[in-house]
Amino acid sequence: MAVKMPAKPSTPRLSELPVDGHFGEFGGQFVPEILVPALKELERVYKEMSVRFDFQSELKALRADYGGRPTPLYFAKRLTEYANGARIFLKREDLVHGGAHALNNALGQALLARAMGKRRVIAETGSGQHGVAVAMACAVLGLHAEIYMGVRDIERQKMNVQRIQLLGATVHPVTTGSQTLKDAMNEALRDWVTNVPTTYYLIGSAVGPHPYPMIVRDFQRVIGDEIKGQLLRREQRLPDLLVACVGGGSNAIGTFYPFVNDEKVRFLGVESGGAAALCHGSIGVLHGAKTFVLQDEHGSISETYSVAAGLNYPAVGPEHAFYKKLGRAEYITVSDQEALEGFRLLARFEGILPSLEAAHALYAGVQHAQRMKRDQIVVITLSGRGEKDLETVVHHDTHAALE
Repeated sequence: MAVKMPAKPSTPRLSELPVDGHFGEFGGQFVPEILVPALKELERVYKEMSVRFDFQSELKALRADYGGRPTPLYFAKRLTEYANGARIFLKREDLVHGGAHALNNALGQALLARAMGKRRVIAETGSGQHGVAVAMACAVLGLHAEIYMGVRDIERQKMNVQRIQLLGATVHPVTTGSQTLKDAMNEALRDWVTNVPTTYYLIGSAVGPHPYPMIVRDFQRVIGDEIKGQLLRREQRLPDLLVACVGGGSNAIGTFYPFVNDEKVRFLGVESGGAAALCHGSIGVLHGAKTFVLQDEHGSISETYSVAAGLNYPAVGPEHAFYKKLGRAEYITVSDQEALEGFRLLARFEGILPSLEAAHALYAGVQHAQRMKRDQIVVITLSGRGEKDLETVVHHDTHAALE
């Protein structure tokens, strides 16, 4: 008589992650004990709300009628002719209300805050786009928003600071450390520890302790879901290559995740050369999660710099760390000068001003398209628009002209 062997535990598909708050060895909850109950409450409420019809219906309506979704998938004909290789499509997240993909997540989490009865919402921002999105979401839902932002970022993103304030939110300048995104997140976490009962912390990227990387990914996956549906309807096929910029990694994980089990679709994440945790970092812990971090041999966090304020972060979301370790995604760096070239290319060939964050992906996507076959397809996620960066671009152009 044959003995039936017990089935081996199945390995979770990538699309089923995280498991117990982890993406392989990455993720987790490395937080003060006072935050553990708050994170457990957030996970419980999120799981309840994510399957409720009324929650999803309200989110869908806000995305469509307030946010302007779905965003177009635009065939960049002249950019394709310039590249002289694969066809290039742009996912136009720059056309979301507010000017960037950030609103996708901000609306979802603001609805969670309201469901939890927390009327005070805090957030961190680097480029200011997440701050604008949180201020918008809180205004439309009747919540009070307070935004932490490093003074260096406040100086170079004045327009977004003014928008945040006009939308009724408070901006808290952060003067500690490098006075950028990392330090803004430090201050927001300190605030949350002090005010857990009354305050919701609305993290803007796919970073931080579980369940934030999962929640942000799920609210941003609308990008990849739309790309898949739009391309199948238009071309009756999937893309060969998806390209997105990576700071913390929210627009990139939202782009990649719906394709994670489509093995023929390659992923290319593009980091800033001066803040490249995946390309130049080592495994460590920052802001409550285990991931790749830019740090020295003693574990001290390294200073970073990027012409794009939204990429100026010394770590990356744990799901990206897992994709890198598995080899599911490729991650490369683009320099400040190359990003500025990507900005100019899109402006001159397509009449679109990208954010400097998105310009990193533009440059890398065009470079890869040039080496690909003409019947292949590259989709670049244009994560935001560039009005906020005009002063920076003009400054660099003026400086270059004087040299």
